[in-house]
Amino acid sequence: MAAIDQGTTSTRAMVFDHDGRVVSCEQLEHRQIFPQAGWVEHDAAEIWRNTRRVAAAALAAVDLKSENIAACGVTNQRETTVIWDRTTGQPIHNAIVWQDTRTAELCTELAGDAGADRYRRRTGLPLSTYFAGPKARWILDHVDGARARAEAGELCFGTMDSWIAWNMTGGIDGGLHLTDVTNASRTMLMDLRTLDWDPEICAAIGIPMAMLPQIRSSAEVYGPLREHGPLPGVALSGILGDQQAATFGQACLSPGEAKNTYGTGNFLLLNTGTEPVFSDHGLLTTVCYRIGEQPARYALEGSIAVTGSLVQWLRDNLGLIDSAADIEPLAASVDDNGGAYFVPAFSGLFAPRWRADARGVVVGLTRFVNKGHLARAALEASAFQTREVIEAMQADSGVPLSTLKVDGGMVVNELLMQFQADILDVPVVRPVVNETTALGAAYAAGLAVGYWESEDEIRANWAEDKRWTPAMPETDRDRLYAGWNRAVEHSFGLA
Repeated sequence: MAAIDQGTTSTRAMVFDHDGRVVSCEQLEHRQIFPQAGWVEHDAAEIWRNTRRVAAAALAAVDLKSENIAACGVTNQRETTVIWDRTTGQPIHNAIVWQDTRTAELCTELAGDAGADRYRRRTGLPLSTYFAGPKARWILDHVDGARARAEAGELCFGTMDSWIAWNMTGGIDGGLHLTDVTNASRTMLMDLRTLDWDPEICAAIGIPMAMLPQIRSSAEVYGPLREHGPLPGVALSGILGDQQAATFGQACLSPGEAKNTYGTGNFLLLNTGTEPVFSDHGLLTTVCYRIGEQPARYALEGSIAVTGSLVQWLRDNLGLIDSAADIEPLAASVDDNGGAYFVPAFSGLFAPRWRADARGVVVGLTRFVNKGHLARAALEASAFQTREVIEAMQADSGVPLSTLKVDGGMVVNELLMQFQADILDVPVVRPVVNETTALGAAYAAGLAVGYWESEDEIRANWAEDKRWTPAMPETDRDRLYAGWNRAVEHSFGLA
């Protein structure tokens, strides 16, 4: 099974065997474009070139041909928005990334007197710069002639799954313009219950229906991949937004099962079954997945904007470390955070606080604090933010967390994983296959073509690699968390 994992910082292609083990993996980073403070863009054409390259390389690395591949799935950074010309296949503007905050004023304007929760009962989402609908509106408002062309059906809107799928299935030569329910649920334009675009919300936000992709399930045969590509004729049969894909790859297929992905940001998803559960504590309601004609499964989600990207920032902006892997030994060079707390509210705070006015702060500095303490504070920020989200999730669901399944690039950091277990007071469990995002997309695609017979086979494939158990005294846990909460309050109102 092949999977394309189009992420925030890189695009990778992976091949998995029937046991869910990695056969091959190739990865390429793409540029992060920062036109001004708070703006983040990607070159969608560069991402499509990288997708073709990694897919070809992943097969070549292990001497596989397209006929050896049962099907292909796609998973993607969610909310990142691209609009392109149906005739030329060219994007009309750089893709606007999920972290981008340029739509803050627009979101306030759209909220009006009803407030940020104006569409929450229908979409599961608060009005926030995070989501794709307002980003698309911004592009239509700022590119000459775009709105008229969109209304005439000349332009396509999509999140990155739609862009990749359209290109992979032919592009200007009959490419399929589609998305799946998980990605559609991140646009603010889809009704969670009907699983279709909401005409009233589209009109209010200013998105012509003619530019929207068709919404499909997460696992069905959409069509064959283009002949002039690395996987000619292979069925494209799975699409899931990255966090939903990780939930699927972690086999969180029953209500009450949760996973936390530590990537550019952190994303905690709790499977809530076939009914959407609405949050009173700042969480998102989202589609977890839909397999073919089965009822959709829903999830509560806590999204944290900055975790792994804080380590990147320490590396690239401050030069504190040479590589991301250096953060752990540097943090381990001290016994604790030295009283310093790092609140990485670079683009505001997401769940559960939703403070667009917050900005990053370091609190508690003394002459004693050195770069080891800052490194440790940066790692601890991921764990503190995760605890906030889990407390909100428990309050909404009434389900206590017994263990936390983790995945993503940061879970190789043993210091962080131990601190996470300590600050939560529950065990943290890492699976054998850490790249659960790509694996989840492969599983969805494989179920659609019968490569895996049922979800039971996916559950059977899941295997534990390592477990961290809490070892921190309760007084220390309470003291550290209280310090974190004081620090967060210092970040408010700085935008």
